[in-house]
Amino acid sequence: MEELIFRCPLCGGSLTREEHRAVCPSGHSFDVARQGYVHLLPVNKMHSKVPGDSREMVEGRRRFLEGGYYAPFREELCRLVKQCADALGAPQGEGLALCDAGCGEGYYTAGMEQALPKAALCGFDISKLAVKAAAGKYKGIQWAVASSFAIPLASKSVHLLTDVFSPLAAEEFARVVKPGGYFLYAVPGERHLFGLKEILYQDPYENPHRETEYPGFQFVERTAVRGEIFVPDAETAMDLFSMTPYYWKTGVEGAKRLEETKGFSTEIEFDFLVYQKQ
Repeated sequence: MEELIFRCPLCGGSLTREEHRAVCPSGHSFDVARQGYVHLLPVNKMHSKVPGDSREMVEGRRRFLEGGYYAPFREELCRLVKQCADALGAPQGEGLALCDAGCGEGYYTAGMEQALPKAALCGFDISKLAVKAAAGKYKGIQWAVASSFAIPLASKSVHLLTDVFSPLAAEEFARVVKPGGYFLYAVPGERHLFGLKEILYQDPYENPHRETEYPGFQFVERTAVRGEIFVPDAETAMDLFSMTPYYWKTGVEGAKRLEETKGFSTEIEFDFLVYQKQ
């Protein structure tokens, strides 16, 4: 049996993982899938039959990320994670609990595990298909299906929480991060994927610059990662497209232009915002 970082989403009790289930002292039981992840999203919190990214979106994201196009972003995230661990007096992450909120298929979470191999690391996402893909590939991490707006973690239980292009749940993030711990938030820079937008839209627009404070956190620093990539073909373009919010709000004509592309260059820009829990 194994004690999980995660807590029971119904009563908040500790969870012990058995062979095919995770149970709390109150007797609540949750399925553990063959891949090793636990399903902690109660039915009344599911707003659709299969919330989150579809299988096609998860597969497209994995192909694109494993193509190395966003490797500079993962490298900077890992640098910042190490920096936070150093500030907490744990260079290898020993004794630290880390959580990746909205982990997707695990690309960035796995980078964090490499950066801090001695930390206890968990990741969750509302998409069962994304978590299934993550758990199938990365075995040293605790994975769960869960929502950022009802995180199955105890209050003040993690030293570091990351959010890379996932929905922001500021109150829940402040609840689960320990005083003195850190919150790393990745947001798009002003011209992130502008070359993609030039194909999708008649009037492409820049992203807003975010300078945001969140209750319970003190802003520490902003670091920017800037670069340019070449998207070589329509298949890769559609993989990229499926990762973005534009996938949900682009008209038929714009999507058709992208499907017919022979390749294009685009700027890529992430800003990493670092906060410390007060």
